[in-house]
Amino acid sequence: MAEEREPCWQEIGKADCFRLLAGQRLGRIAVVDDLGPVLFPVNYLLDRHMVVIRTSEGTKLQAAAGGHKVAFEVDGTDELTSTGWSVVVRGEATEVTGDTELERLRSLPLIPWAPGDRTRYLRILPAAVTGRRILAPDGRQQAGCAGAQLMSSEEAAPWERA
Repeated sequence: MAEEREPCWQEIGKADCFRLLAGQRLGRIAVVDDLGPVLFPVNYLLDRHMVVIRTSEGTKLQAAAGGHKVAFEVDGTDELTSTGWSVVVRGEATEVTGDTELERLRSLPLIPWAPGDRTRYLRILPAAVTGRRILAPDGRQQAGCAGAQLMSSEEAAPWERA
């Protein structure tokens, strides 16, 4: 009978976090409104190590106007290798208002999928960028787990906590 392996994780370095961010176009921004934390799926691009999104009037723009801290998360999976990763950017959301910078951002390939007038640009100024890669417990990533930290059962399945 094969030995059962524990899931393991590896920290992702900052350069690889930015590489992973640059390779995706859909993420989630977390802001806090009157009811508490709320997440919004958004199209984005990475520009000069900052996350940029287009938006309209509403919660995200209010968070930027108030200089609030936000979190942005993007992740990916690879079914063939049973791996996954997650990158989180934490920082301050600010609205881009300068004419020259707006003109430059408008020339970038940032096309929102959501309907509506999304002519306002927000930028997340990163205070912290962190990432984690989860490696398969089934042995397909045995070499990848060398030097990685084993996950506790709480980390592997937090929904199973009593």
